[in-house]
Amino acid sequence: MRILVSGATGLLGNNIVRQLAAGGHTPVALVRKAPDSEVFAGIFAGSSDGGFPGETDGIDSVKRTTEQDSGQSLSGDCPIEIVESDFAPIADEQANEQPTEQAGSEVSDFCGGNGDVLDQAVRSCDAVIHCAAMIHLGWRNIESSMRVNRDGTDRLAQACLRHKKKLAAVGTVNSIALGSRDTIADENTPVGHAGGQVPCAYVQSKRAANEVVRRAIPSGLNAVIVHPGFMLGPWDWKPSSGRMLIEVGKGWKPIAPRGGCSVCDSRDVAAGVIAATLKDCEPGREFILAGHNWTYKQLWSEMAIRMGKRPPTHTLGPGVEYLAGLVGDLWTRVSGKETDVNSAQVTMSGQFHWYSSERAIRELGYQIRDADETLDDAARWIQERFVLPQHADNR
Repeated sequence: MRILVSGATGLLGNNIVRQLAAGGHTPVALVRKAPDSEVFAGIFAGSSDGGFPGETDGIDSVKRTTEQDSGQSLSGDCPIEIVESDFAPIADEQANEQPTEQAGSEVSDFCGGNGDVLDQAVRSCDAVIHCAAMIHLGWRNIESSMRVNRDGTDRLAQACLRHKKKLAAVGTVNSIALGSRDTIADENTPVGHAGGQVPCAYVQSKRAANEVVRRAIPSGLNAVIVHPGFMLGPWDWKPSSGRMLIEVGKGWKPIAPRGGCSVCDSRDVAAGVIAATLKDCEPGREFILAGHNWTYKQLWSEMAIRMGKRPPTHTLGPGVEYLAGLVGDLWTRVSGKETDVNSAQVTMSGQFHWYSSERAIRELGYQIRDADETLDDAARWIQERFVLPQHADNR
């Protein structure tokens, strides 16, 4: 099968295209601009794991299509194809802004027509896996987040509906019900459980993206929605969640957040997404692809061991948590820039994003590997590719 994958340079998307090629499928990677050659290095048709990691220097075969090639066929026999196109064109009022991976707010103006590379790519493929997203855990950037996550998803959903292609939309556990220290959430947990998610830009825009897909299903869209937990693993080029490993590796962090997350391997999630794409599921079926429900103190301790640092000894109390968020928000108002320390992100770090993947295990054959393997491989990936401080305090 030919499967279009948006966000193919990200942690999940890159694992997906590698597994698709290894399984004999042709992944078509949708990128805004051509990435460095190493991002798709080691992708060989029929290889067992996509060359994990750093076992080869080149790409076996790549075919590239750009906006200028919009009249050409996208079909071919290459292990991977790259389609260069903005995820969605920038709306007129934003034409002079710095280009980012954003979707235009006037989605309908950009759908269809021979000049739309994205529309042609969807038409030429058998299915679409939509991984691309803007992640901003804060109160600002709501408009940008909506353009990318909601409007971009709408554009792909409409193209899939128009050409009768299956869509596997990648959501997030942050967009569904919240777990608690005493309760593990699943697909049927009420959305307001445990006080509900923090309505930051990411949460709101991903919920809106889910609704875009759900609303298109009665019109005939064949779609599933998958919700990954906190992913770690190889092929984290930017990095994304690997940033946590980098921060822990900079020096001793004596105090960890008091909440928790569901730690999963990006390779397992990629396999789950592919299974949901290939399986004949009921349209609208949703799956949680999570993992080991750990506190952040436990996760940071395991990360610290692998990064050669001392584990944390305490967790952040709610009072200090509140003050940290307050100071962060004050700095945002004074400086005009929102940092990672803001009340939305600090509050989220005190919640328990704990989930059950039983539905995915039962219906998709989803597997959750040992956390030690995930953390070992993720730490090795970060250590081999990113510069860490040589004299970080480890007392």
